[in-house]
Amino acid sequence: MQLRIDHNNGTPLHLQVESLVRELIEKPKYQKGELLPKEVDIANNLGISRNTVRQAISKLVIEGLLERKKGVGTKVATQNISTQLQSWMSFTQEMNRKGIAFINYEIHVEKVVAIAEVANVLEIKEGTQVLKLSRLRGDKDGPFVYFVSWLHPRIGLTEKDDFTRPLYEIIEKDHSIIVDLSREEIKAVSPEKNISTKLQISEKEPILERIRKVYDPGKRPIEYCIGYYRADKFSYSIDIKREYH
Repeated sequence: MQLRIDHNNGTPLHLQVESLVRELIEKPKYQKGELLPKEVDIANNLGISRNTVRQAISKLVIEGLLERKKGVGTKVATQNISTQLQSWMSFTQEMNRKGIAFINYEIHVEKVVAIAEVANVLEIKEGTQVLKLSRLRGDKDGPFVYFVSWLHPRIGLTEKDDFTRPLYEIIEKDHSIIVDLSREEIKAVSPEKNISTKLQISEKEPILERIRKVYDPGKRPIEYCIGYYRADKFSYSIDIKREYH
């Protein structure tokens, strides 16, 4: 790709450079990790100052499209999957909204006895039988999240339900229970061996643990879910609006 800018154009030079670099990084070789041309080389090629090129590239670094490594160079950043926290949706909805084709690497369903932790969240007696649903999901590059869900017996879910479908779709359409509220807690943890093995990472690599407690409109518990996310593949963002007094 031959880089060219229009010095007679009224558009500021740094914006023209930014546009050119956006096109440049779409090329397959840069998507595969090849370093971008040096800033000084781009500046010389375009007949502009290096500071102008740096301003444009810095904008793309801030956006998370590029990453700089001192002594190495600039390349396309590894793209994390980011989800907003001011509203919640199912994993399938999150992936569909971002146009990501996900893969179910593993789906396991079984009836288990509720331990104290699960019984407390679902507001049932300890020892009650509940449905436990485990799902390992990811994309073509491999798994990046492992979900373990315990479902309230009131829902009526069984091992015969088709859990390749979105869970909340099954609950609402097949069992006539509306999913209304999710209370969540997210923290960084060290994975246990079985989790790191499933996510294909080292036990020394931190992961995101997302605890989700889901309720119906009457604030009755429906699901207790723990999700284990690869931290290098998933991130969360939140919009916080300032309150004025």
